[in-house]
Amino acid sequence: MPDSLSKTSGLRSPALAATRYTLTAQALHWLTVLLMLAILPVAWVMVSLPKSPQQVWLFVIHRSLGMTILAVVAVRLAWRAAHPPPPLPGGPSTAMELVGRLTHWLLYALLLLMPVSGYLQSGNGRPVSYLGLFDLPALPENKGLGETAQTAHLLGQWGIYALVALHVLSTVWHVAVRRDGLLGRMIPPQDDAARDVPR
Repeated sequence: MPDSLSKTSGLRSPALAATRYTLTAQALHWLTVLLMLAILPVAWVMVSLPKSPQQVWLFVIHRSLGMTILAVVAVRLAWRAAHPPPPLPGGPSTAMELVGRLTHWLLYALLLLMPVSGYLQSGNGRPVSYLGLFDLPALPENKGLGETAQTAHLLGQWGIYALVALHVLSTVWHVAVRRDGLLGRMIPPQDDAARDVPR
């Protein structure tokens, strides 16, 4: 069907829609990015401050952002289970596809591990405030579990740095070198003819 007929008749191209993530998946992805961009500088600043009301409030913000990320990632995983991702463009080699999927799922795992370990550490015998609006339940005090959670949280941050850097560099490579449209799968359509992406 010619493009002009597709535009004027209001018909949509299922094949085009199949090359993109749904709008909901895109929104959840970019919300996760924004939350990570917010939580990291908060963490860096709060650990550099001396004990003070300002530091306490930054800890509250950090924990609250972490719990929000946990909820968003859980929704993302549930949505992904019901809405399989579109195929990779350009027919990558099996090795590249496997590496990409592995790093993708490792990033998901760390995005779950970090808030869970943070909660196990912070809620160890005391409630965890969510932005000062309400308290998340306290956990039974367990010194060994708290220390293990602290170690996991500290190690997990380096895993997050490495995987996010790899994710960004991979995206740049696909955009600048391969030019295979990979980024287009995770951004809204850029023209009227393509506005058929499922929600």
